[in-house]
Amino acid sequence: QVQLVESGGGSVQAGGSLRLSCAVSGYSYTRAWFRQAPGKEREGIASIYPSGSTVYDDSVRGRFTISQDRAKNMVYLQMNGLKVEDTAMYYCAVSPASLPHPLAERSYASWGQGTQVTVSS
Repeated sequence: QVQLVESGGGSVQAGGSLRLSCAVSGYSYTRAWFRQAPGKEREGIASIYPSGSTVYDDSVRGRFTISQDRAKNMVYLQMNGLKVEDTAMYYCAVSPASLPHPLAERSYASWGQGTQVTVSS
């Protein structure tokens, strides 16, 4: 059973930065970050493969960077230029497979508990 623990969320003013971390126990191939704002569906925003190849949603491309340390079994999300609309609960998710659609929620069976990010104007 893969377990995921996120950390690093918090409150920040618009334009600020935060770095989220996800500790992964167990095997994973594709790794991703999702977020869910109040009243909205959970959406995939960034994913990374073992090769380091990444996929980003248009809403965060150029502002957020996903990275990993596979030796430490960690996944990170560096968030710069935060906007009020980035306010959401952020989740780490992993899959043992190489996913053709890595930002699709249905592709993942292992999820963390989430960490809250709040951006104020």
